[in-house]
Amino acid sequence: MSVTGLPPYDDANIFARILRGEIPCKRVHEDAHALAFHDINPQAPVHVLVIPKGRYVSVADFSAHASEAEITGFWRAVAKVAKDLGLEAGGYRVLTNMGADGGQEVPHFHVHVFGGRRIGRMVPKAD
Repeated sequence: MSVTGLPPYDDANIFARILRGEIPCKRVHEDAHALAFHDINPQAPVHVLVIPKGRYVSVADFSAHASEAEITGFWRAVAKVAKDLGLEAGGYRVLTNMGADGGQEVPHFHVHVFGGRRIGRMVPKAD
């Protein structure tokens, strides 16, 4: 296990394969630090994934090990994607999942950008 409690980075994960061009994606943005593309199973009218180009398992791994340039470049790419998709006026949500309890499905740090409608509660109320 890594320091973050998650397994080590797996170069066979789907996002690593997308970054290498082995799997196509509907690209929204790409620069030196990030790739953004439409989610194949959208949960909102606009649902884009933004992934760093480095080998980071989670937000904890990314924040602990990425360079300042990678961190800054990544978050600027997230903001640019939201702006370019016209989401600023109505608002949008940026979400990242970490680990099994957080709902992380792909072991490559990524954020979801949701917009195009009112998103609703962040987390459903507990019973």
